[in-house]
Amino acid sequence: MEPSLPITQDLLTVPRTLPSGPINLIGMSRSLMSERLLGIGTPKKQVRMRVTQIWQWIYQKGIRNFAEMTNLSKSYRDLLIDNFVIEVPQVVSKQCSKDGTRKYLLRLAGGHEVEAVYIPEEDRGTLCISSQVGCTLTCSFCHTGTQKLVRNLTAGEIVGQILIARDDLDEWTNVNGTNNEIRLLSNVVLMGMGEPLYNFENVRDALKIVMDPEGICLSRKRITLSTSGVVPEISRTADEIGCLLAVSFHGTTDEIRDKLVPINKKWNIETLIKALRDYPRLSNSERITFEYVMIKDVNDSEMDAFRLIKLIAGIPAKINLIPFNEWPGSPYKRSDWSQIKKFADIIHRAGYASPVRTPRGEDIMAACGQLKSETERQRKPRKEITFETGI
Repeated sequence: MEPSLPITQDLLTVPRTLPSGPINLIGMSRSLMSERLLGIGTPKKQVRMRVTQIWQWIYQKGIRNFAEMTNLSKSYRDLLIDNFVIEVPQVVSKQCSKDGTRKYLLRLAGGHEVEAVYIPEEDRGTLCISSQVGCTLTCSFCHTGTQKLVRNLTAGEIVGQILIARDDLDEWTNVNGTNNEIRLLSNVVLMGMGEPLYNFENVRDALKIVMDPEGICLSRKRITLSTSGVVPEISRTADEIGCLLAVSFHGTTDEIRDKLVPINKKWNIETLIKALRDYPRLSNSERITFEYVMIKDVNDSEMDAFRLIKLIAGIPAKINLIPFNEWPGSPYKRSDWSQIKKFADIIHRAGYASPVRTPRGEDIMAACGQLKSETERQRKPRKEITFETGI
């Protein structure tokens, strides 16, 4: 039976109480920012205008110094300086792959760390962002899942990953108005560390800023949220966020999916498929993406392909085939390319798009399923590192 209350893990979000010092404006909703500005003495008739001005400085121009907000009076800027800050996570390191992929290790409040990955392509630039420090799902094929959940990210920390990437790309000077076609960072996917639907409220609030015409101004069709199958929150995603949906599927029987994606034991394939069929935004123009990691001799047989087609029959969908990205100590191997092609051909003949994702950033452990903060790994006892690496 599904729980009647939201099943998010927001109790793990920190800070758990408001800080005693200046408050960070990044990640605040318009309504909350209005309340805060009223609270420091902003005249009520000016609040809406002030929120819009600050919003544009932060999210359209990339300004994080109140002194540079030149359409605000000097006295009002001083008032803001006394009460607020504009802060993003700290960039601990940046690695660049030979294929152009960039991986950022970011330090959050409390010293916790997450990773974000920018993937450049000919027609787009995609940023893969995290929603939690660690993960509770323990998917057996995923390196990220071997790092225990520490806490949820705040809305500001989620948005902050995008701002950092735009800093690195020097995109504040490259973006002209709202024309997405010239953007270096044109797409956002929530496929990094964590399960986004276990941090629903913060993810929702962050994405509203990302989609806001006076915020980061990305179309909702350029944002994809990936879930492992948190069924009660799927329809809520359509109603309160409205972005595109992807599902980490990876198995065509409950026996296989229970091992690969343990959340399947709570919401099995039948329950998940029903929720996807009922997804309010489901249409041919907004297909659900089924992510399917190709693991040798586990889920890559022709029979698996035929079962997958039968399961999703009638659902506007595309199947994103992902060659397994191996990591030290992983129990699985990547499917042979010949087998991946057979699988893709079966899907394609059934009328579904079946692109095979080209592995990106493998040389810097930035590929799908490989994210895991390096310092977390370094904190492990030596015997655990030996088990992972065999060294």
